[in-house]
Amino acid sequence: MESRSLEFLKRLLDEPGPSGFEARAARVWREEARLFCDDVRGDVSGNSLATVNADGSPRVMLAGHIDEIGLMLTHIDEEGFLYFAAIGGWDPQVLVGQRVRLLGRGGDVPGVIGKKPIHLMKGEDKEKASKVEDLWIDIGARDREAVGARGLRVGDAGVIEAPVLELDGDLVVSRAIDNRIGAFVVLEALRLLAEDPPRASVTAVATAQEEIGYSGGGARTSAYRLEPEVALVVDVTFATDSPGVEKKELGEHKLGGGPVLGRGSAVHPVVFDRLVAVAEREDIPYTISAQARYTATDADAIYLTRAGVATGLVSVPNRYMHSPNEVVSRSDLVMAARLLAAFVRDLGPETNLVPE
Repeated sequence: MESRSLEFLKRLLDEPGPSGFEARAARVWREEARLFCDDVRGDVSGNSLATVNADGSPRVMLAGHIDEIGLMLTHIDEEGFLYFAAIGGWDPQVLVGQRVRLLGRGGDVPGVIGKKPIHLMKGEDKEKASKVEDLWIDIGARDREAVGARGLRVGDAGVIEAPVLELDGDLVVSRAIDNRIGAFVVLEALRLLAEDPPRASVTAVATAQEEIGYSGGGARTSAYRLEPEVALVVDVTFATDSPGVEKKELGEHKLGGGPVLGRGSAVHPVVFDRLVAVAEREDIPYTISAQARYTATDADAIYLTRAGVATGLVSVPNRYMHSPNEVVSRSDLVMAARLLAAFVRDLGPETNLVPE
């Protein structure tokens, strides 16, 4: 990965952007897009879009969601302790004792997640798993008024305070891997395509609210607006090269093993076959993941938009998903971007996407 792209990745991962509060991360994405693309904009749903060759054919959408799981304040008690709900799917056990960054009106406010010490628990309570409602956030405030003076109120969001970390080899650690790296990959693919524009019109979209997108989130609204004929969604999937993960259920996907190509009801068969052909031609290693019913990604919202969109799913293996320390390989990000760019370059007005 080039140093320019690595620095962009780090900036993007460190900026907070829980679902519904993606503006700061989206701003970083759009600033980078403007370095090589003239047509960059946001929309009312919080999506960010950048287009190359707007008049080309067919219309292609590259989608990666930019939101992350987070926390939302639900109550502030008289003593100044803050209670919260989960934004997205948390395992409450990983929240205990974490440092947090709350997004207040006057700036970010640091805090810690508290829980009754085990020494003070009695009997079976010591063995019970923590629930979100058992936890609270302590910002050091004396009382409720002091919390308000820090610019915090009910409904404010927060994230775990876990800056980007690099491990041995090319591994990157962040709380926001899922799925800030999808937004990163689609923009890196657009950067490659901008150097030599394809025949297709291609728009990279950093979609909003995927983690809470039970009705399709920003992927649905942006696909409705763009009317793409083809879409490639980039998300993360479970890496199965760490202890305790069942390969018989999930397949065999290793960090550094290349992108994972989804196959299932939401994935268009022609797009899947073309992705495989491009990967083999370009010597990009890949594995296949089966999604028999749905993908649990933006693909589920996009492929049924309007009259239907020929949609593919390209995933990046991720360890420790929905934790403060998710782990991916930089080489997988590079290979995924190369695959998307090569796929788009093969498309033209004559491309037939009707299954036969």
